[in-house]
Amino acid sequence: MRKTIFANEEYYHIYNRGVDKRDVFLEDFDYVRFLTSMREFNVTNPIGSLYEIKLKSQKDLGSKSPNSKGLLESKSELVEIIAYCLNPNHYHFILKQKSERGIEKFMHKVSMGYTNYFNKKNARSGSLFQGPFKSIHIDTNEYLLHLSAYVNKNRQYSSYLDYIGKRNGKLCNKEIILGQFKDEKEYADFIDRTGEYFKDKKEMEEYWLE
Repeated sequence: MRKTIFANEEYYHIYNRGVDKRDVFLEDFDYVRFLTSMREFNVTNPIGSLYEIKLKSQKDLGSKSPNSKGLLESKSELVEIIAYCLNPNHYHFILKQKSERGIEKFMHKVSMGYTNYFNKKNARSGSLFQGPFKSIHIDTNEYLLHLSAYVNKNRQYSSYLDYIGKRNGKLCNKEIILGQFKDEKEYADFIDRTGEYFKDKKEMEEYWLE
């Protein structure tokens, strides 16, 4: 049984790492594949594999019907992605649940889809991640702001560039965070000042998954 009870319109820190602390991202395309699944699988209706999505997208592009729509148009989201970072052997997300059991469904689809891809690509079998994903309810605004800085502080495969205005990514909804700052530079300064926040909180030790 999960200790965390997920509720709609609430924010959660979601994280996990590779089984036996192994790397789960071995090259750039692995990161891209995982981020693509985060975008495409964030819908309430079943959509099949990313390969099936690609085929349908190509078919829709070739259709002359005026009613032809994009894959995600008119579909409800499971979660709202606020921030993310992907490291070689672990990940962190900040998610807001948008539909009943949305976080569980989203994480199941993303984790299973990526595990199947990774195992087939690397001729392996079995679990890729260390058990069920971990989750903690974000119950204060202070917590939300500082956690966003912690997640974004990974400047490789993270939402950092979107938050400081250096990339116009569409994966994250940044308004809940950036709306509390004068501009992107003020938020970037906040990120730089936030390093000590979690180090001073003993209960946050489990976040350091490296």
